[in-house]
Amino acid sequence: MNRPAAKGWCPGAHRPMMSGDGLVVRVRPRLARLSARQALGLCAAASRFGSGIIDLTSRANLQIRGVAEANHEPLLQELNALGLLDADPALEGRRNILVAPLWRDGDDTHRIATALLGRLADLPELPAKVGFAIDAGPAPVLPGASADFRIERGAQGGLILRPDGAPNGRPVTPQTAIDELIALARWFARTGGDASRRMAAHLAATPLPDGFDTPPATAAAPLAPGPTAAGRVYGAAFGQIDAGDLATLLRATAARALRVTPWRLFVLEGAQSVDLPGFITRPGDPLLDIDACPGAPFCPSASVETRALARRLAAHGPLHVSGCAKGCARPRTAPLTLVGREGRFDLVKDGAPWDSPARTGLDPATLPDRLGDL
Repeated sequence: MNRPAAKGWCPGAHRPMMSGDGLVVRVRPRLARLSARQALGLCAAASRFGSGIIDLTSRANLQIRGVAEANHEPLLQELNALGLLDADPALEGRRNILVAPLWRDGDDTHRIATALLGRLADLPELPAKVGFAIDAGPAPVLPGASADFRIERGAQGGLILRPDGAPNGRPVTPQTAIDELIALARWFARTGGDASRRMAAHLAATPLPDGFDTPPATAAAPLAPGPTAAGRVYGAAFGQIDAGDLATLLRATAARALRVTPWRLFVLEGAQSVDLPGFITRPGDPLLDIDACPGAPFCPSASVETRALARRLAAHGPLHVSGCAKGCARPRTAPLTLVGREGRFDLVKDGAPWDSPARTGLDPATLPDRLGDL
């Protein structure tokens, strides 16, 4: 089955999206990093102008939820004062850039991502959801994250530019990487990429130019809660954070800055070790293996509540609880996927939310007791 049509664009700060709980205003931190002042200011703004809920997204962005339309402009003014707003809405829409979260000042990831930020205006017009991954550390950490153009470490030790959906990439250097990326983006636009909307879909029908024959390096181990060279890693179930709790954590740990990731994890630079309720602090926590969208009543497409059920089902291992067949929280396969439909759930095994279900019409009240036998 084909995936049901999703929104053709991602919410931004200038162009928010209406949801069941109000406007969703997305903030794209540069280099995936907010200073402690910016992070605390964002928490205050989320509480003052929204519902006090902040989402971590799969593109390493932050979303302020529950913003009333009358509060949108005051919120923009506050984000601008914090240095978190692009003056040009068009450039904001192009700034879909993932970076390897443990980058260091002056390393290849930092240098190349900074160069790309300075040359966004040189890119051609691209579909709204097209994104970039600057993953130039010792080994790739972002191969499973959503991006169409990837600069990552190659198997031979150098850097490669790899289009998503292609097994191999073209060798580049830190000095040539952005020129090569822009050239590939122009090829994508020139050869009809707008119709395909994403690079992987485009490559299914359009052969790449010559020279993309260098394989990527083996991916690094996944990031997990605990200490790292860049700071202490914390997790948030379903990527949902209470703004007041985050502000308390920032102050308690004396963190210098916050870095966001695509995995419902965030890094606090220079943080002291502090455990607070509401945050995941140990590797292997089963909630990190559960994907669940906001569900009803927060999303108008959903007919079921999702996250309370997902918490009750966490012991069943990797699982996706989707409010509808669009599968926004995990638009790919999972061992078990529960898909909301008319107040009940369908069960898909080893598939995506839009695939044919093995069982239909399951009662959410009895699922925690029955799932292991289905």
